[in-house]
Amino acid sequence: MVTRQRRDEVRRASERFLQMHGPTVMADQLTDLASRARGRDRDSYGTGELIEELEGRLADLFGTEAAVFLPSGTMAQQIALRIWAEQAGRDTVGLHPLTHLEVHELGAVWELHRLRPRFLTDAPRQPTLDDLAAVAEPLGSVVVELPLREADFQLPTWDELSGFAAAVGERGARLHVDGARLWESTAHLGHSLAEIAGLADSVYVSFYKVLGAMSGSALVGPASFVAQARRWQRRHGGTLFAQYPAVLGALRGLDEYLPRVPTYVSYAQKLAARLAELPRVRVNPNPVHTNGFAVYVDADSDRLDEATVAYAAEKKTTTFWWGPTVVPGWSKTEISVGEATLGWKPGEIADTLQELVDRAS
Repeated sequence: MVTRQRRDEVRRASERFLQMHGPTVMADQLTDLASRARGRDRDSYGTGELIEELEGRLADLFGTEAAVFLPSGTMAQQIALRIWAEQAGRDTVGLHPLTHLEVHELGAVWELHRLRPRFLTDAPRQPTLDDLAAVAEPLGSVVVELPLREADFQLPTWDELSGFAAAVGERGARLHVDGARLWESTAHLGHSLAEIAGLADSVYVSFYKVLGAMSGSALVGPASFVAQARRWQRRHGGTLFAQYPAVLGALRGLDEYLPRVPTYVSYAQKLAARLAELPRVRVNPNPVHTNGFAVYVDADSDRLDEATVAYAAEKKTTTFWWGPTVVPGWSKTEISVGEATLGWKPGEIADTLQELVDRAS
């Protein structure tokens, strides 16, 4: 079994990368941010011209009354759900058990805010109207993650999403969108960020994934919601003394990476179609919905990892990392398309994957 240390060693020695924008070189990133900082005043305790510029741009992008910058998505989502629980007078939250809230946050919103989860479905797909209707008790809020990353970056259709949003409202609940990867979702949904936000009561977005910032997130929504979110931000310790590296990185991401997202999604669709032609390989979803998708291979994950690390050491090229699936003998990896990926031709990636499968056989 390949250790994390060994993976890190070959990654550090690599000169070419497949995933997203490639590795972050701290010196280069700091130099770029320094050039953007000249002539600007830093933020202070969550206020200032720099943060106000970012929040204003977000409100314009999403067509909402206001926005608030927050240091982490975990904080942002806890705040949103606490606000809606208090407003509705109900502590129940409808969500998929594969959402980030449940899988990656150690039950933070349940432990810290004493809200109660009500799982809509355990199927690896977006929740449906029938799933929502099957929850008999009143709900304070409902969360949809767009896309649902742990279900292979799947999205609903626009009609499914709008119908679901309407049904949530009819129940007197609030709809919160976990939009960590919402930037990449507009192409499949066929609607703008503002139109998507128009279906929801609140939206969370992340800046450090496809937008390439150091860290940071935001909540967008009505002015009254954002005003309450600022109070909870202080209670959570989220008004840090200064956050300008993250804020500058978010602004850079909006300027440089956001306009490129349609290109990443289009490339991912072409790449997935090419990989699906390989024997013993499956992609999901097919066709893909965003710039991210899963690749399943009929091969042992440990042997594939060994082959991939050996390839990386020989070629100084980092490509995939593998994990097991519920189907014995099959392996899974994720591909997220960014600037580094665009340096490859789809056929070249397919040939590389085939070589790794052959080596692992």
